[in-house]
Amino acid sequence: MRTAAMTLSIVAALAAASLAAKPVAKPAHPDSSGWKDLFAADLSDAIRPEGVWTFADGVLTASEDQCIWTKEKFGDCVVDLEFKTADGTNSGVIVYCSDTNNWIPNSVEIQIADDFASKWSESPKTWQCGAFFGHLAAKERTVKKPGEWNRMTVTCRGKIIKVALNGKVVNRIDMSRWTSATKNPDGSEIPSWLNKPLAELPTEGHIGLQGKHAGAPIYFRNLKIKPAK
Repeated sequence: MRTAAMTLSIVAALAAASLAAKPVAKPAHPDSSGWKDLFAADLSDAIRPEGVWTFADGVLTASEDQCIWTKEKFGDCVVDLEFKTADGTNSGVIVYCSDTNNWIPNSVEIQIADDFASKWSESPKTWQCGAFFGHLAAKERTVKKPGEWNRMTVTCRGKIIKVALNGKVVNRIDMSRWTSATKNPDGSEIPSWLNKPLAELPTEGHIGLQGKHAGAPIYFRNLKIKPAK
């Protein structure tokens, strides 16, 4: 009996040690409550067109299809935010922007879209929510229906950018693999207006948000940023 008891004790100890040795999965989204705000409430630290972007009750939105940018440039960083779409919304979170006047080919856009609208659900996957626009589709659809708040975390470390959306890591890109301005690594076509290879873009720049594109509004709140470790 003593031998059996000792054996059970050893087995239990080994099982406990095995469980303890397993790495604990990191949550898809960080606790960003103590992080720096991406924009001041009065938008004094933003590059923006006058009268387009407004903060009201902690919600940032735009009345026109014009972007808002951080004055500061960021390299390795983590951006954490919430967004809410409307019917037909098409927007985006933009990183590594080196030219705010000609941002489309000079930055990386993480797409925000109302994937429940036919005009986006029937578009290429690289035009849908969580995609690196025109370059790499999200692994799965996790965006919520219009009117519901979504959470997105974008982690930039050099040429590696990771996107988490509503509790799941949905995309990861290695910009160094995108050496063509016309073809993605899988052979699919890149939209002609994205005429610079991602591999050649700088890994530091302004961070921006796209405004009321395609006639539908977009709403943001709890916009936070910190340097990536």
